[in-house]
Amino acid sequence: MLLLFDPVIFENLKVALENQLYDLDNLDNRIAIIDRKDTLDMAVMSRTWSLGFTFPQLVSDPSFKAEIVLSSSIQDLADEILQRKGAAPACSLLLRFTCQIEQPAVACPQIEQIIASIWQRELQPKQLLTASYDADTRAAQDSGLWIPLYYENVIELPFNRRINEEQMEDLEELIEHVMMTLDALHELCYSSK
Repeated sequence: MLLLFDPVIFENLKVALENQLYDLDNLDNRIAIIDRKDTLDMAVMSRTWSLGFTFPQLVSDPSFKAEIVLSSSIQDLADEILQRKGAAPACSLLLRFTCQIEQPAVACPQIEQIIASIWQRELQPKQLLTASYDADTRAAQDSGLWIPLYYENVIELPFNRRINEEQMEDLEELIEHVMMTLDALHELCYSSK
């Protein structure tokens, strides 16, 4: 007996994104994939998939990368499998960029401008700055305090709408926008180094 099943929206989107991103890595050599996660959270029965990448010349720099994150909840899966009336099964999409910056008061607004110009959306990116305790530091002017030379900036760009297979044709354009953002962040973050 042969059992057949249709892959769910999450799987179809994941495979489509993987195919395009691995082509950019293996065939075009435009990116280098440096991280891949496919997680099933058994506590809440959710799925999360992410693929992290950078430019080939920056593989040795873990502080600079882009990441595409796709997620789906048990509710999404149930809506799709049970074909519930009125339900619109879909996945959540998040883009994450990581880079090092020196002066947050200057760089963070510039990053917001970069994202607004590329994505042409009103959605504000979330920027989370961190620094290690043992990181290189410099003295703050006349205060006796020491501040880090570099901050890690994790920039999250959550999409305000969920995606499904109807947006499959838009994935190539989405990836190109991610590449443009990564290129602009590279120019900003590496111009000061």
